[in-house]
Amino acid sequence: MSQFSLSWLSRCRWNMLDLISIIGRNAVPTYIFAEVDATLLEKLRACYEKRGTAIPLAALLIKAISIAQRSHPESRAFGLPFGRRANPHEVVAGFTVERLVGNSTNPAVFVGAIEGADAKPLEEITEELAAYEEADMDTVCLLKQQRKFSNLPWIFRRIFLWLSMRSAQMRAQHLRPTFMLSSAGKFGSKLLIPPSITTSAFGVGCIEPRAVVKEGKIQIRPMLSIALNFDHTVIDGAPAARFLKDVCEVIETGLTPYVPELLEEREEQVSTLAPA
Repeated sequence: MSQFSLSWLSRCRWNMLDLISIIGRNAVPTYIFAEVDATLLEKLRACYEKRGTAIPLAALLIKAISIAQRSHPESRAFGLPFGRRANPHEVVAGFTVERLVGNSTNPAVFVGAIEGADAKPLEEITEELAAYEEADMDTVCLLKQQRKFSNLPWIFRRIFLWLSMRSAQMRAQHLRPTFMLSSAGKFGSKLLIPPSITTSAFGVGCIEPRAVVKEGKIQIRPMLSIALNFDHTVIDGAPAARFLKDVCEVIETGLTPYVPELLEEREEQVSTLAPA
């Protein structure tokens, strides 16, 4: 009696494996970790729930990281041959999404992208995330492209990625994200360290209550662990650490000014309550 069974990897899984093995192979992954107070994120989610909109944690993190990356152009650069670097002018949020393809019972991982997330309302980011997770794959341009790409012969896929690593125009057009976000929070995991697909890649877990010291007192706060995997061939440790520090500051205290829809609602409430 056989002690094991054999099976083939689904073709859609090869897209992510190719990215990791070809792009990640030349990276020097280096990791920085941080603990973030997620009180503001929880309050923002509660405010939206009162308005009848459920905002996922991923939408808040995508917006916060996009805001911070705008001020750190080196964090979105990528390497080219002969020591050159290309620096995209626009911030494009990348994220991983699992989808079942065909009759497969094992989901494949795809890459989603949201452009200009630093300026988009959270509700719009949420809608785009939902489309990647729930809409028919043929109606989402990037998912449709990745499915077609996975059906190409193995050698053609790898040649295309090899060329993309050597042409700034090809990479900017076909590998758009300037950072990646991967989350294992819905599975109860505390932290995830993502692979090197972009120069900056973030992994997060779930928000959970922890004992922390605030203003000299022990308090229970909703805390979130964040890991930044950065490519040390493109960005040094100090600017990467400053980038992560700004991401944490936006999450903890600086996100509210970038949510004008809530600010407008709050101003209307104040003007209504103000005496004549």
